[in-house]
Amino acid sequence: MNWRLLSWSVLGVIALLLAIGGTWIFSLPAATAAAAIRPIPQEETDATIAALKPPKRMRPVVAIIGINDGTETTDYLMPYGILRRADVAEVIALATAAGPVTLYPALKVEAQATIADFDARYPEGADYVIVPAMYRDDDPTALQWIRSQAAKKAIIISVCAGAKVVAAAGLLDGKRATTHWYYLDELRKEHPAVRYIADRRLVVDRGIATTTGITASMPMMLTLIEAIGGRNKAESTARDLGLAGWDARHDSSAFRLTRPFALTAIGNTLAFWNREKLGIELTPGMDEVSLALAADAWSRTYRSRAVTFTATSEPQQSRNGIRLVPEEVTAHWPRDLLVPTIDDRQPAKVLDETLRAITDRYQARIAEFVAMQLEYPRRDMPQ
Repeated sequence: MNWRLLSWSVLGVIALLLAIGGTWIFSLPAATAAAAIRPIPQEETDATIAALKPPKRMRPVVAIIGINDGTETTDYLMPYGILRRADVAEVIALATAAGPVTLYPALKVEAQATIADFDARYPEGADYVIVPAMYRDDDPTALQWIRSQAAKKAIIISVCAGAKVVAAAGLLDGKRATTHWYYLDELRKEHPAVRYIADRRLVVDRGIATTTGITASMPMMLTLIEAIGGRNKAESTARDLGLAGWDARHDSSAFRLTRPFALTAIGNTLAFWNREKLGIELTPGMDEVSLALAADAWSRTYRSRAVTFTATSEPQQSRNGIRLVPEEVTAHWPRDLLVPTIDDRQPAKVLDETLRAITDRYQARIAEFVAMQLEYPRRDMPQ
């Protein structure tokens, strides 16, 4: 009798949870609503450029901070690669401690210095500090270092959910800011003094810059390049990346939790037996921005995970000097599980081609699911 009662109780709890979950899912909108994207007033653009002018040096120093046990892939590598392409600043990829930096959802790299090394070399501080999203928003070492750099008058630039880290450091209270759509409610709840600004890919307020999703670091870095090196330099870098434009325009209403997004996440998570490990062969001189975008996108499908490999355990140096650590050592990878070759294609085109490849391998809804996570305003994605 007790076992029968227990069984019915368990079934009742499961039924209740399914009912609650089903009610929640069907309460979500079926799609996002499109909105007209208004041009940015010229005076706002001019003010943004002026606010990002180098605060200390003619050739500024840019420090990109990461924590060793979990820093977002594209947030860390894209600013580095774009700024190094432009050659308008000294750019250094840092870690809070010695050892490799494990990026998520894919890749592992060697930082070029620790924050202690940086402080010894640049006691007066950086001109700019770029803060990616991190697994932990409350890493005490990272927070203290970011505060110390702000006190030395560095301009702090958060990428995506890196805004949560900057807010945890106490630097966003009372300031205008934005962040990735998925973390907006969390940011507002934990830091109610932050003044959220919608419909902007980047916002600058009194020495702090914030951006929306992961791919917003492209327009943010090009805006920074313009502030440092001028419009012509920014335009030539944009052409090199494969971008036609990069201003702060954004439709925030196009990015929110929808029923298809939730169902795709749940369905792909539950189908744990249907996962693939896709290989990316590391080669010397490969572009770190293209690599990051491809590995990041494939690892967000909830159907696949991108893994780097080489025939030896020796790290491979990227186009702009980052040492990429192979996650697996092998000379052979099944051909049908190889990520399409990245080669020297322009990074913006690599992302579009990767999303098309995800559509071909899985479904269009999964490519849309990935683009929504990246907060990437695809021209061919329903808005």
